[in-house]
Amino acid sequence: MCLTRHVLARCSVGMGDTRLEPLVLSEAERLTLQNWAKRRSTAQGLAKRARIVLACAAGGNNTAVAARLGMDRKTVARWRTRFLRDRLDGLSDEPRPGVPRTITDAQVEEVVVRTLGEVPEGATHWSKRELARRVGISPTSVLRIWRAFGLQPWRAQDFKISPDPLLIDKIRDVVGLYLAPPANAAVFAVDEKPQIQALERTAPVLPMVPGTPERRSFDYVRHGTVDLFAALNTATGKVIGKLSAQHRAVDFRDFLDQIDRQTDPGLAVHVICDNCEDHGVSQGAGA
Repeated sequence: MCLTRHVLARCSVGMGDTRLEPLVLSEAERLTLQNWAKRRSTAQGLAKRARIVLACAAGGNNTAVAARLGMDRKTVARWRTRFLRDRLDGLSDEPRPGVPRTITDAQVEEVVVRTLGEVPEGATHWSKRELARRVGISPTSVLRIWRAFGLQPWRAQDFKISPDPLLIDKIRDVVGLYLAPPANAAVFAVDEKPQIQALERTAPVLPMVPGTPERRSFDYVRHGTVDLFAALNTATGKVIGKLSAQHRAVDFRDFLDQIDRQTDPGLAVHVICDNCEDHGVSQGAGA
């Protein structure tokens, strides 16, 4: 009796369980399932379900198909049942529970198109409330759409195109001095901080104590302004500085003389500076 049951069990696995409804595919269904199972752009879940149905159609009960594909028997049974009931449509994901979607694709498109191509009258850019009023959705929904598409209409960045026909050559000279300075030369990056205010509080600063931060008087007395020149040696990191009580070209020339005095006489000096009006005497890469 045990031997007979064992033989019948083996025949059931090899020939298919007669208690299961046979799964027969049409040629169109087989072709669609094969495309879903092989195509890289198909969602992995759908590709897995397509392989389950193809294996079931090839024969074998749920246990045999699960063992062949390396997955749980209940998973195979679920998708076999879904396919037999709804065919190909049964392999799609069912709608998830929860509140149904209230924003249409047309409204999402309108938000994106208006944000990119229009400006509201009397304003520089759309606000979420104004655009929500125009489209007919909530401001929070507008903000979600902006985040999804990476839109930030309230932000702007400035740029400037130089009219200098020699700009590329100058950039190569300056970058070359930083990246590959010439031999027997010292390269200095020079800049200035003008209008540094010399201030004095009308009362002494009260130090911090437990439970109370440092306190300063609100008003102060101005003692004029100073101009700070600084030169960074790009090779050594040494900084040469000079303070000036005035903002004049002659003070900048004196600072260049100071750099020359503090640099080894055997080295050629290259100065890189910005286009501040004081620097008219020294524009260019070399000094």
